[in-house]
Amino acid sequence: MVFRATSEKIGRKSASFYGVRAMAEKVVKIKIENVVASTDIKKTISLDRLLQVLESSEYEPEQFPGLVYRLTEPKVATLIFRSGKIICVGARSTNAAKEALRKTVKAIKKIGVRVNENGIKVKIENIVVAVDLERELNLDQLAFKLEESEYEPEQFPGLVYRIPDPKVAFLLFSSGRVVCAGAKSLDQVKLAVKRLKKRLSELKV
Repeated sequence: MVFRATSEKIGRKSASFYGVRAMAEKVVKIKIENVVASTDIKKTISLDRLLQVLESSEYEPEQFPGLVYRLTEPKVATLIFRSGKIICVGARSTNAAKEALRKTVKAIKKIGVRVNENGIKVKIENIVVAVDLERELNLDQLAFKLEESEYEPEQFPGLVYRIPDPKVAFLLFSSGRVVCAGAKSLDQVKLAVKRLKKRLSELKV
């Protein structure tokens, strides 16, 4: 009987160990929600003139200093500033963001600005992704065990967790849904998610 009880106990511990290990090794699907990218053509742009030639554009300088230009393919918005800086928001991939910026620069040429849209340098500013850990999270316990975390359920239902390398912020929800923001590349996203999963497995929460 003693041997049997010990065997069962060891079996439970082994199952628990391999369960945690399986969670750590399981590949989660990463869904890109938003890519923010920018470029700078380093030329002064007349936004008043640009408003007259660009369809699906808005410019209200008393409310916002940039012109908003909405593209249909890819479906994103670009913010064009007088200084020549252009920001793309709403893209679902880095390639889509780059394509949108090239199309925007090409459109700007309509008012006589001389620039090569194929020669612009694009900087990825932020990649926001969502992942599903496919298990519920105890945010109350995580708030105590996770360093660099913030959790105020009265104000926001998610727990904010920051890591320094790569420098990103996670929003963790009790459903197991996680949003990651701040990464500059997909490689950083994958590394950040991998480190989050490892930390959660270590805490066994």
